[in-house]
Order: sequence, then C-alpha cells, then structure tokens
Amino acid sequence: MATKIFINLPVKDLNKSKTFFAGLGFSFNPQFSDENAACMIISDSIFAMLLTEAYFQTFTKKAICDATQSTEVLIALDAASREEVEQTIAKAKELGASIYTDPADQGWMYQHSFADLDGHQWEVAYVDVSQMPG
Repeated sequence: MATKIFINLPVKDLNKSKTFFAGLGFSFNPQFSDENAACMIISDSIFAMLLTEAYFQTFTKKAICDATQSTEVLIALDAASREEVEQTIAKAKELGASIYTDPADQGWMYQHSFADLDGHQWEVAYVDVSQMPG
C-alpha cells in the first residue's frame, strides 16, 4: 500500500515556479531538487514534483498538456478556515496566479481556486465536517 504521493507537474520556468510556491509558504526538499526538478513539500506524505518541461518529457511519450488551454488535473488542498482559503487565494493572485472561478460557499464547505504560473489548477477548501448534511 502506498504511503506517499508525488504529483509531477511540468513547468516552463523552474525558478519562477519555486519563487511562486515559496511565496505561498511551501518549502522544498533539496535531496530531490536540482536544475531540472524541485520537490515541493505539501505535507509529510504529499509532494509536488515541479519538473522542467524537458525533464518531464523524459517520463512520458505523450505530449505535455498546455494547462493554460486544457485541464489536466485539479489539485485540491485543505485549509484550516475560510480565512485561510481567502488568504491563500489573495497571496496566489499577488504572486501572479489567475483566478479561474468564483468562490463557492455550501455552508459546510467553502472553496476558491487559482491557476499557477503554468496554468495548473489548484483548489483550496475549508470543510466543516460537523456541518455536513446527513
């Protein structure tokens, strides 16, 4: 059974992507980072591997999706509060992200979304399980 997840994302400019995500508060594991890749730590068991497009291409025979034109994946992260959702979205926008949808408030769940510098779509959500409908 798997105990960790590594999301591999192609990026056009590794340094710009690292600066963007560091600005959102993420750190990187230098053991798995070099001029072709940066291992972004999301949690103790979840990581995003930011890979230069040329390096990413060595792992697949398929064309790399242009995430600014097509949706390849939706990456959802949890937040501790509604305020944290909004703070994350505001910071992402300040760092150059685009907002691709309006916030959604379902009472028990509040979410908002941004697209990073390469167009990868990230959703940030606060879920109050105690308020979930039966």
